[in-house]
Amino acid sequence: MYDIENSIGFLISKVYQRGFGIFKDELERYDLTPQQFGLLAFLWIEDGLSQTVLSQKTQIDRTTIGGLIDRLEKLGLVGRLPHPEDRRAYRICLTDRGTDLEKELCAIAAGVTQKFLAPITPEEQTVLRTILKKLRTSQEGTP
Repeated sequence: MYDIENSIGFLISKVYQRGFGIFKDELERYDLTPQQFGLLAFLWIEDGLSQTVLSQKTQIDRTTIGGLIDRLEKLGLVGRLPHPEDRRAYRICLTDRGTDLEKELCAIAAGVTQKFLAPITPEEQTVLRTILKKLRTSQEGTP
């Protein structure tokens, strides 16, 4: 019999659900989702990325990312500006409001991370982060 409760897929799924739920609850007052926060965070690092580059960095398909950007635009947090080198593309740029939320939202994200990881030691957190990065970047079938 398959031990579902100890399977890696099941455990990762449940851990994700728990972390997502905690973060979602904290972001509700801003009318944001964790995915939208992720896009903002990439733009705080490098504003003016194209939708394609945002899709690559977040590993979210281009159609889904388009909807996320639409909602951020409706909230007045980002805008689409013509790309200087590609007339078919747009740069996704933070508005003043989007820029102004960085400090506040990053503090919330740090608090959620601290709460979420509280049951494990700093050393375990380092190991977990290393393993997750390795799994995120590995190609199917290769270590």
